[in-house]
Amino acid sequence: MKTLADKNEAIRQLKAKIMELEGFSSSPKLPADSLGLGAFESAFPGGSFPLGTVHEFISLHPADAASTNGFISGLLASLVRQGGFCLWVSNRRSIFPPGLKRFGIAPERVIFIDLKKEKDVLWAMELGLKCSSLSAVVGELQELSFTESQRLQLAVEQSKVTGLLHRHHPKYQHALACTTRWKIVSLGSHLPEGMPGVGFPTWQVSLLKVRNGRPGEWKMEWKEGRFQPFAPRESRKQVHLSREQHYA
Repeated sequence: MKTLADKNEAIRQLKAKIMELEGFSSSPKLPADSLGLGAFESAFPGGSFPLGTVHEFISLHPADAASTNGFISGLLASLVRQGGFCLWVSNRRSIFPPGLKRFGIAPERVIFIDLKKEKDVLWAMELGLKCSSLSAVVGELQELSFTESQRLQLAVEQSKVTGLLHRHHPKYQHALACTTRWKIVSLGSHLPEGMPGVGFPTWQVSLLKVRNGRPGEWKMEWKEGRFQPFAPRESRKQVHLSREQHYA
């Protein structure tokens, strides 16, 4: 007679099998719970960022593109932390490679390919996603069709490489064969009173779509080498005052 623990384990294995058939995978190259995404980890099926699949990021303005590349760099930091390599393909590169060091990424871990035509970017990204020696592939372009996104998803099903598709000011925001769709907007960072500097990278993170998960919005910052919830300095003061009023 099966115990409750046996039944729960059977259910867990069945869910894992269904997720695998739907394109989700916990890559053997990296533990599924090691990306350190903090507050929005629970939005994903199984409670971990889906690896071995393709994710879409949409930027509507140049400033958003810079913020999105910063957020993507935070994701890459975990993907290449164990010695992996990333391919970054674009026809409008908007990232400053030495700036990757701020996210703990050695620039030599990222291979940059700059191409003139978007169709060439798509072709290079597809080839990169088929290469199991890579941990991730980032592709920057504007438009692609659903069929083209399907080809990218098919490419990762064997290699288990994670694809990060960054679309700059797309004219069309139709559905693609991607596991998630994101929109990242920069927020003003805050420093302790009297401290110099520009603060930590801070974002309004909108998870617009996630297959079998729960979309949502979060305010996050990159601090101490990981994503952390962001609370503006004014909010912290209000919390402090409310505590004083409570004990008055």
